[in-house]
Amino acid sequence: MTATTARANIESAARVIEFTSPMLGLAPYTTFTLESIEGADGLYALRATDAEVRLFVVEAPFVDRAYAPKVPASVRAEIGASSDDALRMLVVANPGDEGVHVNLRAPIIVHPGNGRAVQVILEDQTYPIRSLLGGR
Repeated sequence: MTATTARANIESAARVIEFTSPMLGLAPYTTFTLESIEGADGLYALRATDAEVRLFVVEAPFVDRAYAPKVPASVRAEIGASSDDALRMLVVANPGDEGVHVNLRAPIIVHPGNGRAVQVILEDQTYPIRSLLGGR
């Protein structure tokens, strides 16, 4: 299997995202579609399936290749992932006058095999809540 084929398989498996509990500020919505933004690799619109709710998310490796927070075993269990399962990590992107900021402290962890997801608030405070893209 090529890397492109593997990526396509992940994309199709995670097209519908089902959160185990509502994301912060988005209750009661838990089911979303993940739609790629044409011409912007790694950028997606996350849209609630039953409301006019949308936010933008970015694949974490597109923000920072070294970004690799430890996913607790309890979070893996919550989304049905084993300790060996590769997980998809997304971060919320907030466009503004100064540019686009991402929240590296509260990533969205997605199990690509079943589409289950959870937003985690990391205890590790080395990751900022507002990080300007390209503003290192």
